[in-house]
Amino acid sequence: MAKTTFTATVRWTGEGLYCQGQARGFQVAVDEPQELGGTDKAMNPVELLLCALGGCMSICAAAFAPACHVELKDFRVELEGDLDPDGFLGKNRDVRKGYQQIRYRIHIDSPSPERNIKRLLDLIEERCPVSDTLKGVEVVKQVTGDDK
Repeated sequence: MAKTTFTATVRWTGEGLYCQGQARGFQVAVDEPQELGGTDKAMNPVELLLCALGGCMSICAAAFAPACHVELKDFRVELEGDLDPDGFLGKNRDVRKGYQQIRYRIHIDSPSPERNIKRLLDLIEERCPVSDTLKGVEVVKQVTGDDK
């Protein structure tokens, strides 16, 4: 399969820190909690990142379960990440701006043999694109003056 380029656009609404993102005709709201200067109308970007990781793992589970001979009755991922807002807010230059650590717990309800479930979990870990992206990807900035 050829390389695919995914696109998204996120635009600030002019209302506090509230933004609207869109990709392929779907929309997502982005904001910050009030204690970080937002209006608390939507998840913040780092919460969305956790949801993206959990969503990707869940999609992998559903997609790869048949090949691993796993019957899924239920699958969920609980995620949490440690982040010190002082880095993002510029209060402490020595503090990382993003997550210091992300932890997740996968819950699977399946009558399938344990070896099949383990194979599925290994495949999720090996092939999850969001997890792979979090391990390191080059982020390239391009600034345009189109909308000035």
